[in-house]
Amino acid sequence: MLNQIPDHQLNAIQLWYLVQHSTSAFRKLESYFGSIAKAVAPESLIRWSELKIHKNHIERAKVFVTLQGQSQFKMCLDKIQLHSDFILLDTDSNYPQQLLPYQNHPPILFGKGSSQNLSQPQIAIVGSRKASPHGKQVAYDFAYYLSEKGFFITSGLAQGIDEAAHMGGLKNQRTIAVIGTGLDLVYPNQNRNLQTQILQSSGSIISEYLPETQPIPRNFPYRNRIVSGLSLGVLVAEAQLRSGSLITAQTAAEQGKIIFAIPGHIYGEHHQGCHQLIREGAILVDHPEQIVEDLALPTQWQCTQQAEISAQLPEMPEHLFQLYQLLDWIGQDLDTLAQKSELNTAELTSYLMELELLGRCIQQSGLYLRCRVSY
Repeated sequence: MLNQIPDHQLNAIQLWYLVQHSTSAFRKLESYFGSIAKAVAPESLIRWSELKIHKNHIERAKVFVTLQGQSQFKMCLDKIQLHSDFILLDTDSNYPQQLLPYQNHPPILFGKGSSQNLSQPQIAIVGSRKASPHGKQVAYDFAYYLSEKGFFITSGLAQGIDEAAHMGGLKNQRTIAVIGTGLDLVYPNQNRNLQTQILQSSGSIISEYLPETQPIPRNFPYRNRIVSGLSLGVLVAEAQLRSGSLITAQTAAEQGKIIFAIPGHIYGEHHQGCHQLIREGAILVDHPEQIVEDLALPTQWQCTQQAEISAQLPEMPEHLFQLYQLLDWIGQDLDTLAQKSELNTAELTSYLMELELLGRCIQQSGLYLRCRVSY
């Protein structure tokens, strides 16, 4: 629950509210008026008709200045504060940096749980909602193994494969759910207990949607760009030929992500989608260690011993998290990091040492890189 919302976030929420989750309209208005704050200023709202945006956005801007409009927005803000633990704008330093390269990344994310989880190494596991018992067991096993190795398991909180993947990640307190409704709703309702378990196990639940946003069909394929965008790779555990999971895989491929698929019986309808992905170039895997090997991250996960200090990832102090956000999986030298962070040499080396002690950073050949934390 949020105690208060800073002014710069209030402006962004207002604009997001008025354009009703339209990323293109949000960007167009921000660009036209020069900033988000100027776009939602009272004198600007009456000028929205100057732009080629949907007439509904223009009408909402007109209504917003009325008492009714202000009252409705206040109700929305109250629900955001009640149901959110954090809000991230794409201009905030703690926004997940891996989403920024994609033009259609959400300008705002609402979340429950820990915001720092979003910057940890993630693997998305997706698949059929009407999964077979075998498919759910495989998704659970892969998620358990990969989370034990230090990856967060990211999925969509749907029934079937998503649910099994979250359950596997839960066992090692590493799972993130990206939902297609507002945070005040739980969909499907059968997964209400699962959502509670995720939050009780140091996980995170995020959404780009405002409170009271209903589970309309178009939201779910669109939110999948976040699931894949957050992740280093996407594993399709089980999918039919017309599965929504194939949309996630296609989005992931467009983002340049590595796609993995688990094969099955050649006559099994549950596996036809995975077989198609493999024919199109997805990597066939039958053991989760193959995913770790194929990602081939330069760190080779050398932080295991440090991570054994604690089974639960501690929250990083804010000053360390800001520096952690600047690190990558390839490595950067001190000069580069000093320039990006604007820290002096003494502060930078001190902070890097703290990150190393926390098992979040490793030095190799004079370069500093992120480090996965495994058990």
